[in-house]
Amino acid sequence: MIFTIFRYGLFCILVVILQPGFCPPPPKTIDMIQTSAIYTASDRIRDIIEDNGLLLLVLNRFNIPFGFGNGTIQTVCADNNIDCSTFLAVSNLISKRAFSGFPIHLPTLVGYLKEAHSYILDFSLPGIKGILVQGVQHPQLTDVALYIIKFFDDYMEEVRKHMTFENEVVFPYIERLENGICNSDFRIKDFATKHNSMASKLTELKDLFLQHYPIPNTCILNQALFRIMACGEDLISHCEIENRLLVPAVEALEKQASSLKHKQTNENSGTLSLPDDNNENLSDREKEIIRLVAQGLSNKEIADRLCLSFHTITTYRKNLGTKLNLHSTAALIIYAILHNIVDPKEIELK
Repeated sequence: MIFTIFRYGLFCILVVILQPGFCPPPPKTIDMIQTSAIYTASDRIRDIIEDNGLLLLVLNRFNIPFGFGNGTIQTVCADNNIDCSTFLAVSNLISKRAFSGFPIHLPTLVGYLKEAHSYILDFSLPGIKGILVQGVQHPQLTDVALYIIKFFDDYMEEVRKHMTFENEVVFPYIERLENGICNSDFRIKDFATKHNSMASKLTELKDLFLQHYPIPNTCILNQALFRIMACGEDLISHCEIENRLLVPAVEALEKQASSLKHKQTNENSGTLSLPDDNNENLSDREKEIIRLVAQGLSNKEIADRLCLSFHTITTYRKNLGTKLNLHSTAALIIYAILHNIVDPKEIELK
């Protein structure tokens, strides 16, 4: 009896499968994304959002509107004039997936970062403050509440200065590089060596509440802490994008601009390029120190400029003298000019 029922069930299944036009349902795309190493251009936008809700911020900062239906990353980016490779690099980095294989289009990335600054400064931080002011109100802790609000106000100003510097110095510098203008007074490494996520003070504020602030856990205060933590994560990923995508792309552009300038100088002067055997053996830091020496800075001034100790700069100078067999400042200036480490226009004759 059981065998007869099994045979009948198997027969019904075969009848369905053999019907014209039958095809099995495809596996869920989201499952494939979760097991994939990276997002690709053929993935649907809606699927990567389901995979990582934080990518809603990426859509906002690339100015991609809703209503994209089942569009793939490639088609949605094309429809909105967004460089697909840059979108994929940002999305994969934020989602902790491999991102290094995607070329970066700097104008697209700079536009994204500017939008991120606007979101954080004009929406995220002011929104946190508004809720925080309500959440810390307590009759027995009025004085402490005032200090907490001052702490957050000072932090907001610190973030504003940090991002204003990027908006007014770093991004215009990149745009000039894109236009073939090389500015010797600034390099992206000057920015990178001092760059951090700005999230540590938010962590301090969160820990103050969680460990030391003895007031009821109200819905408003809980919402403030939730937003503080979310903003901290946003700032950390924002810093990662700048350090791991922006800085390497700008360094490559600087190298390209420097090579072009060097070639043009030689062509215009009608002279042959000098061999750079010794120059190639110098580290970027050593070249930077030689450039600053040639510009007339003292060891102490160089130490302050590079955020290094006076002893470290003294050691660098001593090692440079040994490596190049040049011990005087005048000799280093001549060396710097000959090897295109410094533009003679930067040197003030005394």
